[in-house]
Amino acid sequence: MTTNLPGRVRSTDDRQGHDRHAYDDAFYAFARRWPGYASEVLDTDRRDDFARLDRRGDVYLDYTGAGLYPESLVRAHADRLTSGTFGNPHSTNPTSLAATERVEAARRAVLAHVRADPDAYVVVFTPNASGALKLVAESFSFGPGGTYLLTYDNHNSVNGIREFARGRGADVVYAPVRPPEMRIDEDGLLRALEATSDGAPRLFAYPAQSNFSGVLHPLTWVARARERGWSVLLDAAAFAPTHALDLAAVQPDFVSLSFYKMFGFPTGVGALVARREALAAMRRPWFAGGTIAFAAVTEPRHDLLEGAEAFEDGTLNFLALPAVEDGLARLGGGRQASIDTRAMALTAWTLEQLLALHHPTGHPVVQVYGPTTADGRGSVVAFNVQDASGALVDHREVERRANEARISLRTGCFCNPGAGEAALGISSEELTGCFATHDRMTIDAFRGCLSGKGSGAVRVSYGWASTFGDAYALVELIRSFATDPG
Repeated sequence: MTTNLPGRVRSTDDRQGHDRHAYDDAFYAFARRWPGYASEVLDTDRRDDFARLDRRGDVYLDYTGAGLYPESLVRAHADRLTSGTFGNPHSTNPTSLAATERVEAARRAVLAHVRADPDAYVVVFTPNASGALKLVAESFSFGPGGTYLLTYDNHNSVNGIREFARGRGADVVYAPVRPPEMRIDEDGLLRALEATSDGAPRLFAYPAQSNFSGVLHPLTWVARARERGWSVLLDAAAFAPTHALDLAAVQPDFVSLSFYKMFGFPTGVGALVARREALAAMRRPWFAGGTIAFAAVTEPRHDLLEGAEAFEDGTLNFLALPAVEDGLARLGGGRQASIDTRAMALTAWTLEQLLALHHPTGHPVVQVYGPTTADGRGSVVAFNVQDASGALVDHREVERRANEARISLRTGCFCNPGAGEAALGISSEELTGCFATHDRMTIDAFRGCLSGKGSGAVRVSYGWASTFGDAYALVELIRSFATDPG
């Protein structure tokens, strides 16, 4: 007889043919080692709000790519839309005022969630986290004598800011990442922060958590940079789904957020949380509907609104924003802390299990990029599978097998080329030689340049609805590369 174990995804495990006794033994050992995994609240959420995973036999391991939406959030939002009438908030009629009330309630909810003082910070709603980053890119006062300092470990939407900086004559400086731990060279970073300046604006940008390796970068860098005259942009898109961000303690000038990464719904809404004085120092390159207090055509002139509204181009996604308030409320009451505890328990177990796998030749089955323990990391694991000779298995083959098992994971460089280049040992000389032979680079052409090196990795990430059954399914999939190399 099989005991009913908390967190077991019975339908998924049985469909994949996992040995029940082996699974039960593994779960009991795991539960004894990581007792914090137990959560009646999260077990109830999995049963009531994410039951579709078990109905469909899905193993979802891409929470850094997108969070999963709780069904109750979608139902509550649908009920609100079908029971109310909401008009364009750029007016003062009754339906417009109803929409405006919900928009402002969402702003207050975001500030409360990140513990930001409303007198110090404002919330600018954007189409996504990339939209928030672009607002900073196009409006920050880059210029000759200024510097854009960023870490190798950054999302492409942060890397892309360098084009605005270079275009306006500012220097662009990268702080390198050091494999295999994939942490930033802190000594080099601090030297860059100590560099003297003639007073020109300088911006330092980095992620609170790597979307590639899961490394948690020190939030103490924020104060050190600001004390030295830098403005600081903190990308919290990968951090915020499982960690509480406290802007009463950590006070960057700008923070980018993605709500669908936090609770799955709505998509098409992100936010820039900005210090009021930092936002006031920005200079927008254009104006749009919704951003102006006044505009004239016969005598060309415009005056922007003040604060957040000057940066919200056109009409906000006002029908979606009430779901942001609801989603944040659902993460409250200790639920987000429970998600983090459970996700980190699964991460620690996954790392131990993957690193213990070996081929009969003695070669390890997996190479992990990033910390090999739970210390100083989030619930993201990046790795590649190796064959019996130690050569990398194409990450696309791992994805193919995962797809066959209905396991959703991520492969590639995850829009983080700097971390990928460091992890895979791709040198500047190799990149230069590759670029010299191609007028326009594509990913297939890039793979052809690498002389047998990997062009990407496999990434798994845990979140709100994750269970031990999900982690077990992953490990069994990777174990199959040792027993059945294909």
